[in-house]
Amino acid sequence: MPRRRRGKRRGRRRGKRKVAKIPDERVFSPDTEEDRPVISLKVEEVEALRLVDRENLTQEEAAGEMGVCRKTLWNDLKSARKKVAEALTEGKTIKIEGGSYSLK
Repeated sequence: MPRRRRGKRRGRRRGKRKVAKIPDERVFSPDTEEDRPVISLKVEEVEALRLVDRENLTQEEAAGEMGVCRKTLWNDLKSARKKVAEALTEGKTIKIEGGSYSLK
């Protein structure tokens, strides 16, 4: 007899990534008075950006720090870079929230 699925989720559950700390500043916004659309960046995406682009670790080293495979880190990094580029070029607010992570 086939197994029943509960909910709409397909595939594996999103694994927790290890992060060093949650950023102190969680909202970055253009210096304007008007309301701007918000782009949400996950905590683990910020950690991937920090390790690779700020700390100059290789993707292999950063993946080891976060306790994930290189492909998972690459997906998080790609997603974060796309969101940041969109926010910067279109004047959107960046809000850091949520995700699947644990503190080291």
